Amino acid sequence: MSETASLSGPSRRGSADRIALPLFLLLILCLLFLPRPSLAIDRRAAVTVKVNLNAPSDAGRVKLWIPYPMSDENQDVSGVEIGGNYSAAGIYREGKFGNAILFAEWNAPGGERTLTYMFRVSRRQVATKRFPEKELPFSKEEFEKYLSPTSLGSTGGAAREYAEKITAGKTTALAKARAIYDWIVENMHRDPDVKGCGLGEVDMLLRKPGGKCADIHSVFVTLARAAGVPAREVFGIRLPKGKEGDMTKAQHCWAEFYLPGSGWVVVDPADVRKAILEKKISLEEAAPLREHFFGAVDENRIAFGTGRDLRLNPPQAGEPLNYFMYPYAEADGKPLNEDLYGFNLGYAVEFREL
Repeated sequence: MSETASLSGPSRRGSADRIALPLFLLLILCLLFLPRPSLAIDRRAAVTVKVNLNAPSDAGRVKLWIPYPMSDENQDVSGVEIGGNYSAAGIYREGKFGNAILFAEWNAPGGERTLTYMFRVSRRQVATKRFPEKELPFSKEEFEKYLSPTSLGSTGGAAREYAEKITAGKTTALAKARAIYDWIVENMHRDPDVKGCGLGEVDMLLRKPGGKCADIHSVFVTLARAAGVPAREVFGIRLPKGKEGDMTKAQHCWAEFYLPGSGWVVVDPADVRKAILEKKISLEEAAPLREHFFGAVDENRIAFGTGRDLRLNPPQAGEPLNYFMYPYAEADGKPLNEDLYGFNLGYAVEFREL
């Protein structure tokens, strides 16, 4: 099977070949006077996911779900090719958050079960550094799913107490989000011993504030929601440095909060804490990074989707997934993943810079 990424949508690049001189000069002047963080920076790569599924040879029906990145305002996905010896495959969306999923199944026992998924991506830096002086109201009903608790992130109890203390005296979504962001940078830390990206068990993390990106951003999202600010995690994968190589365990997530008048604003306090750990710098020395990652993230990341407690499409037989950033598989209705990360499934992800 080989197909084009029809779900990724048409290119948003303009088709005009010529621009009138005054407009051209105006555009140049605008670019010159824009603050540096808002300039678009591209990173282009070809990504290949190879699967030789580690499933029981006698299993009659084996199913595999893989995150399927889509084009959006921050990334262009194209040139999709999907091949393998599966019985059937297709691209689906789950219903609650609209995450796209590459699904494949094998309907006969015995033999290898293989799949190769390739795509090209052009990713842009994301930056929002100019915020409205006055916030408009927003509909809580419209953002209900981004204000609701999750199975591992209760917005009551300890989270509500922390949120109220951290945001005391703050009246705007921007001020509340910044206060929570600053509290996390100052009080949480990166724990390199946590497997994968962490599980995001918020109550435990408030007692023992150390973890990886899913842990740190689950705390941000839960505290923001408890303070009445719509928020969500964005799950994806990093493009490593270099021209080519392995990125099987390069998954990363960040967070967004909704700001009336600006839309979704990105934050990544986890990368601030990662830099403090790996570069062995102090909190004071990390001040430029702390400022940068409130409202901006780099171009070295591919977004998959968002949401917690997910029922996939087609639906899995197992429990809802905590989040969908790694492949998931089942054999005859039983999960093959040893854990959320599924490194035992037999998959590898590679990249080549374009």
